[in-house]
Amino acid sequence: MNTKVLLSLAVLMTSLYGFSQRGVRIGYVDMEYILENVEEYRDATEQLNNKAVKWKQEIELKQSTIEQMKKDLMAEKVLLTDELIEEREEEIQILETEMLDYQQDRFGPQGDLVLQKQLLIQPIQDQVFNEVQKIGGNKRYDFIFDKSADVVMLYSEKRHDISDLVLREIGRTRKVSKSNKKAKEKNRLDKFKEDQAEEEKEISEALKERQEKADQARDAKTKAAEDRRAEQLRLREERKKAYEARRKKLLEERDAKRRAKLEERKKAQEQEKDSIQE
Repeated sequence: MNTKVLLSLAVLMTSLYGFSQRGVRIGYVDMEYILENVEEYRDATEQLNNKAVKWKQEIELKQSTIEQMKKDLMAEKVLLTDELIEEREEEIQILETEMLDYQQDRFGPQGDLVLQKQLLIQPIQDQVFNEVQKIGGNKRYDFIFDKSADVVMLYSEKRHDISDLVLREIGRTRKVSKSNKKAKEKNRLDKFKEDQAEEEKEISEALKERQEKADQARDAKTKAAEDRRAEQLRLREERKKAYEARRKKLLEERDAKRRAKLEERKKAQEQEKDSIQE
């Protein structure tokens, strides 16, 4: 029995002697029993054990590969140069080091298995501690021990075991917490729906405003296009009128020149006729 246990027992006996005049109320809990009866812990432990099996298989596969490489090297050694032998041995050594590091990372004292087990147990231990504080105060216990802790119980009667009481209190606390959580989730859901409705309203108004602006822009664009077409028609009409005016003027000038030539020719003929008659 180590010093810590002896010291704990000495403190316990001294305390019991001090309470002997009025009677002592003692209880204990079995943490292992509690853990076995917490569903979340069982499920998480099963998943962790499955991970551990997978890690072990990976290590065994690495070990098998290394052993096969050693056998191959031994069989081929007579055919290899010293340089090749050294390279193969170095490769095997690297793989062995990697395998040992992996094994330590998974199953070592600070490995994933130990750390994840601690992460699983810690929340439940905290819950047990909180419930034990409540039960100790409400039931007027003088001492409550953990049967699976370092303080060894040399004898205990079953009537002092409050593990089931702790489990019931944990379940009740979780129900209250779950109920409060549901209420919070409902409030959060209602708030989310309100925010979503408000957001949809804002989005609808924004879309409506955007649509109005788009319609206005489309109308403005249509009007601008119509104005451009009207201007083009006006310019085309003006060019047409100008062309007709020039054409009319050219025709008039041409007719005037033709008439002038006819007059000159007529005068010339008359002069020639007069000249013959003379």
